[in-house]
Amino acid sequence: MPSIVRLRVPVRLCTRTAILAVLSCWTGTGMALDLNSMSIEELAQIEVTSVTKSAQPLSEAPSAIYVITREEILRSGAPNLPEMLRLAPNLQVAQTSASQYAITARGFSGSPAAQNFANKLLVLIDGRSVYTPLYSGVYWDMQDILSEDVDRIEVISGPGATLWGANAVNGVINIITRPSDATQGAVLSANGGSNERSVGFRYGGKASEALSYRVYVRGYEDDQTRTAAGVPAQDGWSRVQGGFRVDWEASAQDSLTVQGDLYDGDRSQFGAPDEDIEGRNLLTRWNRGFADDSALQVQLYYDRTERKSGGGGGGFSFETYDLDVQHSFALGTRHDLVVGSGVRVSRYDIVGNFALDFEPAKRTLRLANAFVQDSIRISDAVRLVLGLKIEDYPYAASALLPNVRLSVRLGESTMVWAAASRAVRSPTPFDRDVRERIGTTLFLIGGPDFTTEKLTAFELGGRAQPSERLSLSASAFYNRYDDLRSAEFNLLTLLPLEWGNMIRGRTYGVEAWGSYGVTPWWKLSAGVNVLKERFRFKPDATALLLPGLPGVEQQGNDPEFQASIKSAMNLGSRATIDLALRHVGRRPLPRVSSYVELDAHVAVDLAPGCS
Repeated sequence: MPSIVRLRVPVRLCTRTAILAVLSCWTGTGMALDLNSMSIEELAQIEVTSVTKSAQPLSEAPSAIYVITREEILRSGAPNLPEMLRLAPNLQVAQTSASQYAITARGFSGSPAAQNFANKLLVLIDGRSVYTPLYSGVYWDMQDILSEDVDRIEVISGPGATLWGANAVNGVINIITRPSDATQGAVLSANGGSNERSVGFRYGGKASEALSYRVYVRGYEDDQTRTAAGVPAQDGWSRVQGGFRVDWEASAQDSLTVQGDLYDGDRSQFGAPDEDIEGRNLLTRWNRGFADDSALQVQLYYDRTERKSGGGGGGFSFETYDLDVQHSFALGTRHDLVVGSGVRVSRYDIVGNFALDFEPAKRTLRLANAFVQDSIRISDAVRLVLGLKIEDYPYAASALLPNVRLSVRLGESTMVWAAASRAVRSPTPFDRDVRERIGTTLFLIGGPDFTTEKLTAFELGGRAQPSERLSLSASAFYNRYDDLRSAEFNLLTLLPLEWGNMIRGRTYGVEAWGSYGVTPWWKLSAGVNVLKERFRFKPDATALLLPGLPGVEQQGNDPEFQASIKSAMNLGSRATIDLALRHVGRRPLPRVSSYVELDAHVAVDLAPGCS
C-alpha cells in the first residue's frame, strides 16, 4: 500500500530535513499492496533477467545483484527515481543539488568541480538506455517514473559489459515497469511537503482480452537546496511528464509492446538564467516464442533529449536510434545460449557559450555490437557461463568484452560463484571535442587520442538461505583499471590542458546484505559496503610534473564504508511503518564528513481504495 506520511530526519551534516504527506486513491487492480505478500523465501525466487538476459530465480543468479521490489518502493514513499535507488545496499547515492545525484556502484562517484563525473554505471528503463553518451553519465532530472508502475529494479554491482555493452563498467541498473494488464484502473497520487510537491494520475484499461493499455501524467516540483554555508543554491526545478504503454498478446507465440514518454521542465541555475529541459522517447518490442526453450526479441527505440539555457548559456539536443535483436535457445540438454547484436546511431547538436563549446559542434555517432553467451550445465550443481561481446565505438577501436562465471550449489539453498570480466567506458564528445576557456584563454581541450577506459574485474560471491526466515548475500571484488582520464599539459606551452588516459589503479572491497523475518509482520534488512581505492599516474604522465592538476584524488572520491539497516513493520491490516537508517563514510575531495540519515515512513489505509 502506498505511503501516507514520510519523514526524513538527518542526524547530522545533511543538507535537508523533509516532511512529506502523500494521498493516494485508486480503482481497479494492480495497486493495492498485500502487506504479507513477500516472504523471505519468495524474495529469493523472484525472477531476474539482467545477469544472463534470460529469466532465472534470484537465488541462482551468479552475480552481486539486489532487487528493489515494488513492495519496497511503495513502502518507502520514495518521491523520485534516485530516492528509490537508495533502497539498494550495493549502490552509493548522493544528492548533489535539488535535481542532480551522483549514483554509483563500487566507487567512482566523481568530483564535478574537477569535471569528473559518475560515469561507470549503466542505467536502463525497460531496455532503453538513459546513459548519455554526450558527456557520459545520467541526467537524473530527465528520468521519471510512477512508483505505482514499477515492477522491480534490478541492481547489479560489478561489470555487465558482455551483455549490456560499453559503460556497464561498475554496474547495471535495470528498471522494469509492470505490463499494462497489471495496472488496470485509475490511480491518483498527490503529495506535498516541506521541499517537494507532486501530483500523478494513471489510468489503465483494456480494448480486448489481448490488448491492454495505460496512460499517465505526473508533475513534480522541488525547492532549491542550501549550501553548507546556508546560502540558497538557486537550484529549484520542476517538470511535467506524460506517457503511455500498450501491450498486445497477438497470438500464443507473439507479443508486442509499445510505450513512450514526453516531458518538459526547467531548472534554476545559480547566477544564470534558467535551463529548459525537454525530451521524448518511443520504444517498441516484439517477442516471439518458438518453443519452451527458444525465444526471439526485437527492440527498437528512439530517444531525444534537449537542454538549453537562456541568455546565451548554450545547450544541446541529442537524438538516439537503437535496434537490438537477441535470440535465446537451448542446444542439447546442457547449453542455454543467448546470441544477439545491436546498432545505435546518435546525433547531437551543441550550442556552446563563451566558456564551453565543442569542435565540431555536430556529429553522428555509430555504435555496433554482437554477442554470444552460453550457460553450460556441467552437473546438477555446477553451471559455467561463458560470454563474449565485440563492440565497435565511434571514437575508439573495437573492443572484446569477455565474461566467465562459475556457480556451484552447496545444498538446496546455498550457492557460491566466481567471475572474471572485462568492461570499458567508451570515449564521448566531452573526452574528444570539448574546448573550455577561462576568459579568452583556451584552458582545456579534448584529447585527439583519448581512448577507452578499461576494467578487468575479479569477483567471488555467495548467496544463502539458511532458514525460511533468513537470506544472506555477500561478494568480494578486485578491480584493475587502466587508461583512466587525466588532465595532461603541453610541455612547451603549458596550456591548453588536454584529456589523456594516464591514470591506472585498483579497487577492492566487500558487499554484504541480508534479510530476516522476525515475525510474519516484521522484517529486518541490513547491508554493508567496504571499498578501498588506489590510483596513480602512469610514469610518463605530464601531470606528475605539475602538482595540483585534477587527477588521482578525484577518481576515488568515495566513502570507504557504508552501512544500512531497515525495518518493515505491519501494524494490523491497515497500517505500516518503515524505518531506514544509513551511515555513509566521509568523502575525501571535496571533503564531506561522514553522516547518518534516517528515513521514517508511516502509511495508513483510510478507506478501501484510498490511503
